[in-house]
Amino acid sequence: MRQWITEKFPALFFVTGFLAGAGALVRAAGDSASPAFPMPAVMIGVYLCWVLLEARITFRTARMRDTEDDHGTEILYGLSRFATVLAALYGPLPDGAPLLAAGPLLLLLAGIALRLVSIRTLGAFYSHRVRKDADHRVATSGPYRLLRHPAYAGMILAHVGLVAYFLNPFSVALLLLLFVPAVVRRISVEEKVMSTVAGYRDFMAGRKRLVPFLW
Repeated sequence: MRQWITEKFPALFFVTGFLAGAGALVRAAGDSASPAFPMPAVMIGVYLCWVLLEARITFRTARMRDTEDDHGTEILYGLSRFATVLAALYGPLPDGAPLLAAGPLLLLLAGIALRLVSIRTLGAFYSHRVRKDADHRVATSGPYRLLRHPAYAGMILAHVGLVAYFLNPFSVALLLLLFVPAVVRRISVEEKVMSTVAGYRDFMAGRKRLVPFLW
């Protein structure tokens, strides 16, 4: 039973998360203080489009057998993301002014773009679950020229934008105290797994994890 839940978690998480996001979209569109240009609904719509763009990978991961490599980080990472987004989208709605959304929307779009380019660079080696394939190779092109984990950097950046727009103390606390630590934990596990891949230790030595020149 535990193995089945772990293997199917990506698909279950996708369906639950998308339905929750769709509900928040309906709420924002109906309650917006600016019906002609409902920025809360626009922000949520962009986020849901991103979720749909990763749906193929989500369901591909759900078809993979579980391994010991992940150590439960997929579930911790997914649930912390779900809690953070839920707290943001179902908190008080902003007033909908487009200018107030410009900065957060830019962060959201930049994070999504960075993540999708990173996923495209990894190609078939990318998975929502930490795992190592027999023919695994180290990616050094695209955003991997600068960072070890640009896909996670994009994930965090996008959620900073989302939380900054739907700002409330609970979502900020979840982002900083649950979601970001879950990503850091996942990176630690992933690097231990990947350190056995030829060339990965040299790759690590020349790049920071998430933030150029810092960490």
